[in-house]
Amino acid sequence: MMTTKRLVSAVAAGMLVAASQASAQELDETSIAYVGSWSSLSLYQNFERPFWERYLPEASEGRITTNVTTFDQMGLGGGEVYRLMGRDVIEVTSTVADYAVQDAPELEGLDMPMIAPDVETARKVAEAYRPVLADAFAARFDGAKLLAVVPYPSQMVFCNTEITGLGDLAGKKVRASGRATAEFLEALGAEGITLNFSEVPGALQRGVIDCAVTGSLSGYSSGWYEVSTHLYPLPVGGWDHVVTAMNGGKWASLSASTQEWLMAEIKENYEEPVWASAVEETREGIACLTGEGECTRGDSGGMVLVEATDQDFADATRHLEETLLPNWAARVDQEWVDRWNETIGSVTGLTASK
Repeated sequence: MMTTKRLVSAVAAGMLVAASQASAQELDETSIAYVGSWSSLSLYQNFERPFWERYLPEASEGRITTNVTTFDQMGLGGGEVYRLMGRDVIEVTSTVADYAVQDAPELEGLDMPMIAPDVETARKVAEAYRPVLADAFAARFDGAKLLAVVPYPSQMVFCNTEITGLGDLAGKKVRASGRATAEFLEALGAEGITLNFSEVPGALQRGVIDCAVTGSLSGYSSGWYEVSTHLYPLPVGGWDHVVTAMNGGKWASLSASTQEWLMAEIKENYEEPVWASAVEETREGIACLTGEGECTRGDSGGMVLVEATDQDFADATRHLEETLLPNWAARVDQEWVDRWNETIGSVTGLTASK
């Protein structure tokens, strides 16, 4: 976990920081208003807020000042923030890409269920698709600039009923983390339910839903282990990538040297630490939820860890090829399908077609 203290201390060490200090005098004097993702979760608390609120002003020697909040603190649901950015209401924002697929269906191609079973594959997928995302943001949100792509921990299944594998989700009501996840659940024979993240614990407790999808650590931090009994650890909901982008007008107002400096800082001191933490946060989340392994974040839960089978992987691949990818391809222009095949398709060996 990258704490605020570690982020700030990085300013005083390393060649990158030395270079940043040397070039800080050449930076524009500007302010950046940042709207981050869920305020209660570790991504914002341990990475977004420290970087935008503390690190960036210090690394720029005060030439860049920031104002930082989150979409939930603003009373927003998260799906509208890119749209507001495109309308010049928000300067820089981060949200789960799946939240915004109604505005930009191209984003959905980034994070299909079960397409990346581990963080190494998830990163290869994200890096391959990054140029496509950059073009989609510019096209959909009035010239917006893509700044960062980072993952939440693996989006797994929490059930308040007994399951022994992926097939047992059939007939159950499952809160999905996005449209593609809902389609995957429906292909399994489950009913995909749309429900705000904050409403899930109550819905699980009351039996409104049987299961729900979120990251291991997110589920632990939000107390889902208190209202669910079984944990299926594979990324049924993908990795819920959080994408950061800047308003096109704001980006254009920055000098080339400031743009270059900012992108380097974001990559080195925000993206890299988040990706590095994804494996450990997924592992510790499972440990904290089940009591199997060390949990440094508080009392452990007692959830039953459900082991994945070879049949689960085979079924997931079949549903991707037969249902999810064709459905997504039908929602976007052929250009985006071709580019998906050239990028993510080349990483995974899958092919999307209309």
